[in-house]
Amino acid sequence: MFSNSILLIGLILFFGFLFGEIAKAVKLPKITGYIVAGILLDPDLTGIIPANFIDHTDPVTNLSLAVIAFSIGGSLLFKKIKELGKGIISITFFEAQLAFIATSLGFVLFSPMMLKIPHATLIATYIPFSLLIAALASPTDPTSILAVAHEYKAKGPVSSTVMGVAAFDDVMGIINFSFAIVISQSLMAHIGFSFFSSVFKPMLIIIGSVAIGVLFGVLLNLFNKIVKGDSDGVYLVLIMAFLSLSYGLSDLVGADPLLASMSMGLIVVNFNPNRQKIFQILERYTEEIIFVIFFTLSGMHLNFKVFGSSILLVLIFIVLRNSGKFVGTWLGATISRSSPPVKKYTIGGLIPQGGIVVGLALVIKQHQEFSVIADYIISIIIGATVIHELIGPILSKISLKKAGEIN
Repeated sequence: MFSNSILLIGLILFFGFLFGEIAKAVKLPKITGYIVAGILLDPDLTGIIPANFIDHTDPVTNLSLAVIAFSIGGSLLFKKIKELGKGIISITFFEAQLAFIATSLGFVLFSPMMLKIPHATLIATYIPFSLLIAALASPTDPTSILAVAHEYKAKGPVSSTVMGVAAFDDVMGIINFSFAIVISQSLMAHIGFSFFSSVFKPMLIIIGSVAIGVLFGVLLNLFNKIVKGDSDGVYLVLIMAFLSLSYGLSDLVGADPLLASMSMGLIVVNFNPNRQKIFQILERYTEEIIFVIFFTLSGMHLNFKVFGSSILLVLIFIVLRNSGKFVGTWLGATISRSSPPVKKYTIGGLIPQGGIVVGLALVIKQHQEFSVIADYIISIIIGATVIHELIGPILSKISLKKAGEIN
C-alpha cells in the first residue's frame, strides 16, 4: 500500500509501541504486543506494508540481534557465576540440553508425517529441520520471571535459581544453534555425515567466533581508556561501532556473528572498569527502540499459509521443549543436590520463551539453503513464543507462590 521507507518505519514503530503498551496494560510481556502488531501489519493480512520492504530489513534485524547477543554476554560476569554456585550451572546444562534432545528426536519422528515438503528426504530435509528447531528450544526469556518477581517482591532460592538459569541457557542455546547451523548446512548440501563437517568444522567456527568477539571486546576496552570524555554519546558510538565490526567481520569470514557478539559482551563485562555504565547506556538508549522494531518485524515474517498447516507442530514443540526442560531441571537439581523447592518448582519459571529465539529463527531465513524449511520454523517459533509468553508468567507466579517466595 505504501512504498515510502521512512513512513513504513514510522508505522512499525508506532503500532509496535501501541500494542506493546496494550499488552503491558493487560499484564502481558510487551514483546507479545510487538509480535501481535507485526502479525497485524503482515503484507498477507493487511497489505499496509509491502512484502519487498520486509525482504530488505536484514541489516536492522542483524544489528538488533548483535545488541541482544552482546547483552546476553554481559550477563556472564565471572564473579556472579561463582556466587551462583554449581547448582545453577548443573540445572542450566541439563534443562537446555534435554530440551534440545527431546525436541530434535520428536521432530525427526513427527515432521516427515506432518510436513508436506516437495522432494524432501530424511537426511537432507527432516533431520536438518529437527536440529534447527531443537536448537531454539533451549533458551528461556528471563524478562517474564523478572517482571513477576518484581511485581510480587519474590525472594528466595527458587527465584534466584530461575533468574540465573534463564540468563545462562541463552548461552547454551546460541552454542547449540551454532552446531545445528553447520551440521544442517552439510546435510542439506548432500555432503553427508563426516567427522570434519559434523564435529571439527563447528568447533572451528565456534573458536573463530569467540576469538573475533574477544578481539573486539579487548579493542573496545582499550579505546574506552584512550578516548577522553565520558559522555553517554561517546560510549554509545564506541559500543555500536565495535559491535557492528565484530558482527560484520564474523559474517564475512563465515563465523557465527551472534556467538562473537556474545563473547564481546563477556569480555566487556568482566574486564572493563566502566562495565556498569556501558550496559546501562545500551539499555537506556537502544533497548526499547530495538525491541519494538525487531519484534514487530519478526511478527511480519509470519507466513499464514504455512502457519495454518503448522499449528499442530507448534503444540508438539511446546510439549517436547517443556518435557525436556522438566526432566533436565529435575536431573540437574538432583545431581547438584539442590534443595527440594528448587528441584520441584524451578521448572515453572523456565517456560517463557521469546527474545533470542525469534532472532535465531530469522537468521535461519537469511540462509538460502534453508529456504524450504525456514517459513515452517518461523511459524512454529512465533506461534510457540506467543503461547509461552501468555502462559509463562502465570506458571511463574504459581511456582513462586507454591515455593513460598511470594507473600
